[in-house]
Amino acid sequence: MKQRLSVVKIGGNLIEDAEGCKQVLELFSKMTDNKILVHGGGNKATELANLMGVESKMVNGRRITNAETLDIALMVYGGLYSKKIVAKLQSLGTDAIGMSGADADAIRAHKRPKKNVDFGFVGDVDTVNTYGIFKLLQAGFTPIFCALTHDGKGQMLNTNADTIAAELAIAMSDQFETTLYYCFEKKGVLQDIEDENSVIKHIDSKGYDELLAYGIIADGMLPKMHNCFYALRNNVSKVCVGNTNMLEADNSEYTTLTL
Repeated sequence: MKQRLSVVKIGGNLIEDAEGCKQVLELFSKMTDNKILVHGGGNKATELANLMGVESKMVNGRRITNAETLDIALMVYGGLYSKKIVAKLQSLGTDAIGMSGADADAIRAHKRPKKNVDFGFVGDVDTVNTYGIFKLLQAGFTPIFCALTHDGKGQMLNTNADTIAAELAIAMSDQFETTLYYCFEKKGVLQDIEDENSVIKHIDSKGYDELLAYGIIADGMLPKMHNCFYALRNNVSKVCVGNTNMLEADNSEYTTLTL
C-alpha cells in the first residue's frame, strides 16, 4: 500500500496576509503524512519592481519576465518569501527546506516558445526529479517550493505556482497516493459567486462540463480548474480547492474534485 502525500499550494495573497499565512502554516505543520508546500509570489515582486524603477508588463493577466524582472522574482520568491516561510515552519516543528526547481535538480523546464506573445524567461515544466524529492521526504525534510524552475543549462525560469504544484503531485503519484490542495481566498468552487457559502462539495468530469456550459466556472477559475483536471487525468488521487480551513481535519466546507 502506498504512503500518502499532500501537495499544498498557497497563493501570494495569502503569504502577504500575516494572519492568514500564520494560520495556513500552522495547519500545514499539523498534517501528519508526507507533505510538500508550493507558494506563489503575490504582488511583492511588482511592488519591488516599482521601487527599483523596473516596469512590470502583463499580457492577459500573465507577467512578461525579462532579465530584470526575473532577478526580482528570484529575490522575492526564492529569497524573501521562501526563507520567511521556512523559518515560520521551523518554529512550528516542521523541518522545512526551501527549494526552487534548480535545487537538487528538482524541476527542469524549457523557456516558453515565442508565439503570439514573447513571455521572456517563463518556463514550462519538462521533468520532476522524483527520486531526489523522495529522498528528502524519506530523510524527514518537508520541501517548500517557490515559483521558479531551471533549464539545466544555468538559466532560471519563472513558472506558474499552480502548474508547479500540479506537476509535483503528478510526478510523485508513482510513489505515493497523492492529494493536491489549492488554497485560495474562497471556501471552494461556488455555485453563486455572490454567495460565499454556496460551496459545491464535489465535482467530477461530467459535473465540470455542466458547470462550464452554464458559465458557473469562468474567468480566473478556468486555469485553476484546468490544472485540477490535468492532475486528476495523470493519476493524482484527488484535488481539493478551498480556503485555509480545508486543511483542518474536521472541516468539509471545500470542493473535492475527482474523475
